[in-house]
Amino acid sequence: MSHHVGDSLPPLERTITLTDMVAYAGATWDWHKMHYDPKYVAQKRLPAPVVDGQVFGALLVEQLQDWLGPQSFVQKLNFTFKALVFAGETVRCEGTVTEVHSDRISVQQQVVVVGQDGGVLRTAAGPAGATVMLGTADGPGAT
Repeated sequence: MSHHVGDSLPPLERTITLTDMVAYAGATWDWHKMHYDPKYVAQKRLPAPVVDGQVFGALLVEQLQDWLGPQSFVQKLNFTFKALVFAGETVRCEGTVTEVHSDRISVQQQVVVVGQDGGVLRTAAGPAGATVMLGTADGPGAT
């Protein structure tokens, strides 16, 4: 598969439930009440528990690996938090190829919160970007 500057990455869309957030907290040992306790966040005048921002990094990498396959290796990833995301909201990872080399590509990405109609409500994380090393089944990056 050849890649070109300007190509769009296949979007990754995910609704993040409170159950997902509790599972993520358990996996990362991040048990701050803002990520799972509706009573605690109500006292803070928030509408629902807040998605841990590191989830966005995991989703951005998942988007890249789903697109490029298991031989790819995300060498570098960066992103900036822009807005809170709450339990039950749907996010979409979007991206565009910005550089193409024989052994790697660079992409620009973002995570947006989308409404039921698919329209963007706000940017959760962005700008974001990654450098991905490309491999083949019989070459570097092979598993």
